[in-house]
Amino acid sequence: MRLIHCGDLHLDSKMESNLTREQAKERKEEILLTYVQMIDYAKKNDVQAVLIAGDLFDTSKVSKRTQNIVLNSVKSNPQIDFLYLRGNHDTSSFLDALKLGEGGELPQNLKLFGESWTHYEYGDVIISGVELSASNMKHVYDALILSPEHFHIVMLHGQEAKYKGKDTTPKITLSELKNRNIDYLALGHIHTYKEGKLDCRGEYCYCGCLEGRGFDECGQKGFVLLDIEGKKCKRTFIPMGRRTLHEIFVDVTGIMTTSQAVNNIEHEVEGICADDLIKVVLTGEVEVETELDIYYLSKILQEKFYFGKVYNETKLAIHIEQLAHDVSLKGEFLRMVLAEKKLSNKAKEQICILGVRALAGEELGL
Repeated sequence: MRLIHCGDLHLDSKMESNLTREQAKERKEEILLTYVQMIDYAKKNDVQAVLIAGDLFDTSKVSKRTQNIVLNSVKSNPQIDFLYLRGNHDTSSFLDALKLGEGGELPQNLKLFGESWTHYEYGDVIISGVELSASNMKHVYDALILSPEHFHIVMLHGQEAKYKGKDTTPKITLSELKNRNIDYLALGHIHTYKEGKLDCRGEYCYCGCLEGRGFDECGQKGFVLLDIEGKKCKRTFIPMGRRTLHEIFVDVTGIMTTSQAVNNIEHEVEGICADDLIKVVLTGEVEVETELDIYYLSKILQEKFYFGKVYNETKLAIHIEQLAHDVSLKGEFLRMVLAEKKLSNKAKEQICILGVRALAGEELGL
């Protein structure tokens, strides 16, 4: 049996953070097109079921066009079951709209879950799932009873937690799912691919999202392909994202000009696809006299990539004893602090560094 495990597609996400209006519109389209491409992959590769582990949509206000595209992907592929477990971003509005358009009935190959365990059987493979909520968290794990002779896939959407907490936010406590005859735990909510052993029998996997939307979602994105034969499951990550987001840290210690910073940045971003989105974070220590134009550096990136932005997280290199001889406001400040007898040497150093940085216009983050 061949399955796709996907999640956190966030269709109709506005994508307005940092991007221009045109780029945001384009990225919104690309997310939807990547979903369609995944379904085409399923059709061409004899996938029997697509497991959607939550957050198919981004908000309750799903456009009619997006609803129709998703509905068509289900109806035009009756040979594929779509097992849709809603996440924290999903609402019932999409399903309600489908029922209104379908005379009160959903397509037979669209399988849903609720707040109690639901099971779907495919021969020796049984797929179980439940939508976590504050009302079922106390008893949901104990209510899961699985026979040892079948191959069991369990679908959940929530934040991984090592231990059961007291708050009511839905969390997935992996320790509570051990030794329950789970072979593959198909998880959604975390937007980065993550896998691990659940117990001596099973494993768990966060499939990540199909497309990165922000710089907290860097790296390759896609879905997981499962090939199940008997009691064995082969898991393969299939990259599908049209663009990759990169966060690059560039050390500019010792530079004195913006041109030198350009050289450092170009070395670090070499080989990255021009269609990708880049966030460069400058680090290290620079002199007070260093000329560093962040706006210009960002424009250079924007010429080379689909999106680019530079953030300055450098610190000023302070040479207190040397600067104390300057005939300037800065020098006068340092001489006054160093002459203060009531302060320890450590306190004097800290005050001098903060003062010089403040005089240089640096944000101190206090």
